[in-house]
Amino acid sequence: MFTFGPLGEAGGAHAGFDPLILMLVALLVDAYIGDPAFLSRYIRHPVAWIGDIIGVLDHKLNRDKRGNVDRLVRGALVVVFVVALVGVTSIGVAWLTLTHPWGWGVEFILVISLLAGRGLYDHVLAVARGLTESVEAGREAVGHIVGRDPAQLDEHGVARAGIESLAENFADGVVAPVFWYVLFGFPGMAIYKAVNTMDSMIGHNNERYRYFGMAAARLDDVLNLIPARLTGLFITIGALFTPGASPANALKVMMHDAGKHRSPNAGWAEAPMAGALGLALAGPRRYIDHVVEDPWVGDGRARAMASDIHRALYIYIVASLVNIAFVAALAVVRIGMP
Repeated sequence: MFTFGPLGEAGGAHAGFDPLILMLVALLVDAYIGDPAFLSRYIRHPVAWIGDIIGVLDHKLNRDKRGNVDRLVRGALVVVFVVALVGVTSIGVAWLTLTHPWGWGVEFILVISLLAGRGLYDHVLAVARGLTESVEAGREAVGHIVGRDPAQLDEHGVARAGIESLAENFADGVVAPVFWYVLFGFPGMAIYKAVNTMDSMIGHNNERYRYFGMAAARLDDVLNLIPARLTGLFITIGALFTPGASPANALKVMMHDAGKHRSPNAGWAEAPMAGALGLALAGPRRYIDHVVEDPWVGDGRARAMASDIHRALYIYIVASLVNIAFVAALAVVRIGMP
C-alpha cells in the first residue's frame, strides 16, 4: 500500500526518498539558485504546460455566443478536467519517489520549478533598483509582476505595487504550495499550482470570464484560505527580526484591515506587511481595462519609497526562513516517529 501525503507513512516494495526531506532541500536550493532555468532549454516549464492546456480549453469552450449558465458549466468542467489530469500525472511522480531509490530526482526538479521563492525576491529587488535609477525603470520592472497599468503609477505607486506583489505572491508562490505539499505530497502541490494557474488565466471578474472562470476563482479562494493566514503569521514573525519594523502593528493591522481587501485572502498577506512597515497599501488601482476603487489597507503613509521595498524584502527573507523551519520541524518529528 502506498500513501502519497508526506505526513502519512510511506510504504512500498522499495524504500524511497522521504518527501518532507525532499521539500526541505528543494526550498533551500530554490532560495539559493531559484528556478532551474537551464532546464527550459530542453524541458518546457510545468506551469507553461498547464497554461497551454487551459488556453486551448478556453479557446474551444468559452465562445462569445455562449450563455452565462453554459459558460459556468463549461468552466466548471475545465476545472474538473485539469485537476484530474494534473492529479493523475502527479500521483505517478510521487509513486516514483516513494518506490524507486532514484525516482525522487524527477519530483525534486518539479518541486523546485513550482516554487517561486528566489524568483519573487529577484523580481521585486529589480523594482527597488529600477526606482533608484528612475520612475520609468521602476515602472518597467514592476510591469513584469503586476497586472495593473504601470504607466499610470508614480514613484510611490510603483513602490506600493512591488510590496503588494511581494506579499501576495509569497502566499501564492511559496507558502501555499508548501502547505499543500505537506498535507498531500506532490499531488497536493501540483493540483494547487494548476488551480492557481487557472485562476490567473480565467478567474477574472470581467465580461469574458465572470462565469466561465467562476469555478476556478472560487476553488483558488478555498485552497488559499489557510495558507494566506499562515502567510500573515510568517510576515508578522518576520517583522519581529527586521530593523525598524513593528510586529505589534503588523498583527494589529492584519486583524483589523485584512477583511477590507477585495480578495478574501490577499489582505491577510498585504495587511501585516503594511502594518509592519508603517504603510498604507491596496487602495484605488488602475488596471489596463478598468479601475478598482478599493479602501486602503494599513494606517500608515501611502508615499512608499524604494527603501520600503528593501525593508519588505528583509521581512520576506525572514518569513521564508520561518516557512523553511516549519517544514524542518515536521521532518524532525516524522524522523523521530517509530
